[in-house]
Amino acid sequence: MKIDLTDTTSSKINKGLVKARRAIGTPAVGMVLTLVVVTDEENAYDALKAANDASREHPSRTLVVIKRVSRSPRDRTQSRLDAEVRVGTDAGSGETVVLRLYGEVSDHAQSVVLPLLLPDAPVVVWWSVDAPRDPANDPLGALSQRRVTDSYAAEKPVDELRSRAESYEPGDTDLAWARITPWRSMLAAALDQVDSEIVSVEVAGEESNPSVELLAMWLADRLHVHVRRAVSAGPGLTQVRLETTGGPITLHRSDGAMATLALPGQPDRAVALKRRETSELLAEELRRLDPDDTYASALRFGVDRLGGIQSAAERAEAAAQPVPALPVRGVPDTTPASASASASAPVSASAPASSASSSSDQGGAERPTPAKMPPVKKQEG
Repeated sequence: MKIDLTDTTSSKINKGLVKARRAIGTPAVGMVLTLVVVTDEENAYDALKAANDASREHPSRTLVVIKRVSRSPRDRTQSRLDAEVRVGTDAGSGETVVLRLYGEVSDHAQSVVLPLLLPDAPVVVWWSVDAPRDPANDPLGALSQRRVTDSYAAEKPVDELRSRAESYEPGDTDLAWARITPWRSMLAAALDQVDSEIVSVEVAGEESNPSVELLAMWLADRLHVHVRRAVSAGPGLTQVRLETTGGPITLHRSDGAMATLALPGQPDRAVALKRRETSELLAEELRRLDPDDTYASALRFGVDRLGGIQSAAERAEAAAQPVPALPVRGVPDTTPASASASASAPVSASAPASSASSSSDQGGAERPTPAKMPPVKKQEG
């Protein structure tokens, strides 16, 4: 059922929700949270569809905030709020209110949203596009316990990751991080099956994909080894190669659906590693409302600490050289104590000193080659 309200108020919207629930015979429904979706008119359909699909796992009141740009200076001084109330099959497993803000009221979206929040229920804000630089201090973000952004939707994803690291507050998260959950699970399971020391890592994927950067930062932060970031044609992440003293561990995905896992001394095996829809990513983020310390630690490791990209010839030459067993260097680490590495006995190793050429990231900053980088050192135990 849908109810259109033109030039309305938050009080009338609440009354419209009660009227709509009674009309379909469900005066009371069990909803576990309020999901505030901030988007624009162009992306509203996709964002609303993802939120409705996610609500089948997490019944919620979904408030879609769309700030409409007025065409003339005269219209910008005239405030108006239009709303569309949806319940029943039109709103997934909860209820939905689409809010369109015109004029000056668009600068005060929090005053419209606040009266519509479910009482005594968590609040999650998701910016599908144009996320603020500091989500925790945004007027809408300040109302929530969990703030979800998507670096992939930014014009410069790598710069976006830097901004997220600078402004991070407990409760912040990113759909680019949720995209690599299957990869992290698969790699962690693979490392449990080998008893070798990790020497170096290479992560390959699309150049403009922030999930590739986050996976590389997570591996570098957890394993305390240099991680090289390589560029491939995609789609998305394509390969992770871990060089160990017992041989390489490779997880390769070329089609975005199935991957091949290769472990030393074991036959190759096919594993499912499908690229997921936005609704699945959002549903994953709604399962936990506590701070994600692992994401915070990986994010703060920093994009600029990843190694530069080596050419194919240089990588082949480096792979042909014997892998030495290097001692562990113990000095204090700068990562938070709550995000200390869970991997067992990783080692630090500088990449072979060669004339590897460095590449530029999205922000234009030149990354160092592995030969130019200081060793990544472990925390004293």
